[in-house]
Amino acid sequence: MSRNGAFSICVANSDQGQRLDVLVASHLSDCSRSFAASLISNAQIRVDGQPKKPGYRVKAGDKIEGQIPAPEPIGFKPEPIEINRLYEDKHLVVINKPPGLVVHPAPGHYSGTLVNALLYHCPDLKGIGGALRPGIVHRLDKDTSGALVVAKSGDAHEHLARQFKARTVQKTYLTLVFGEFGATDGTIRLSIGRHPTDRKRMSTKSRKRREAETQWKICEQFKGITLLELHLKTGRTHQIRVHCAAIEHPIVGDSVYRPRKLLKNITKTYPALPASMVDAVKAVKRQMLHAWRLGFIHPKTGEKMVFEAPMPQDMEELLNKLRGMA
Repeated sequence: MSRNGAFSICVANSDQGQRLDVLVASHLSDCSRSFAASLISNAQIRVDGQPKKPGYRVKAGDKIEGQIPAPEPIGFKPEPIEINRLYEDKHLVVINKPPGLVVHPAPGHYSGTLVNALLYHCPDLKGIGGALRPGIVHRLDKDTSGALVVAKSGDAHEHLARQFKARTVQKTYLTLVFGEFGATDGTIRLSIGRHPTDRKRMSTKSRKRREAETQWKICEQFKGITLLELHLKTGRTHQIRVHCAAIEHPIVGDSVYRPRKLLKNITKTYPALPASMVDAVKAVKRQMLHAWRLGFIHPKTGEKMVFEAPMPQDMEELLNKLRGMA
């Protein structure tokens, strides 16, 4: 490919029958299949001078020509926000997101986000989808902490996105929930959709729901509170928070999905909770939910990678208080 992004590909016999977008993506570095499909649809990539559809099956001898535009910077500014990197190479970065940090700019949060931080700390970002930006493959809620992978190039983003869609990514969380359990482990299978009356919330009672599965097991059990390890089999919005609330074990600090009068009636609802812990629990300002372990296949090397994010200070301190109750 030339400096200005122009390229020419002559289809070999061995490539005959491939989709046009797949062939282009395989021949050009940092050009994902979806980005190639977009350029083909806009006639920026042609076959023998003629526009084609992304699904066109190429023939031996076809001459494919086009130009990959230089990435356009997005409107979000780099900001020197501190981030804790668990791993980084030229293809991706894995961070331990602190609670309180919004992942992606949105109305009301155009600065002070993880994207702003990554634009500052990762100057080697490549173009993703035609824009110079980090490839956010998955998200964590603002007040959920833990491991999160971000792609630094278009092809890495597409490869990781396929893994998430295929549900092959290992996602393990730790959370503190109200109540005690009779069993040591179990599975929650409750479909999730938008709340019938509050569009900002999710619910297991929505009319239009999608399957959702969360596996759980007890790590430590205290009087009135339990530390759970959870494995996500699906990735629905607010899945763990909704599932825990649905089985009447809401997450400590979750002001959205816990019963409205829970804190007011906490000693009646959870009489086993020691009086010494009531004030500490009421003082919690965010959901005690942490994305502890993240495992996936590296998009370039094919290596299985697993990362563990240390628990944040506020959750660790509350856990230590629970351990010291006796």
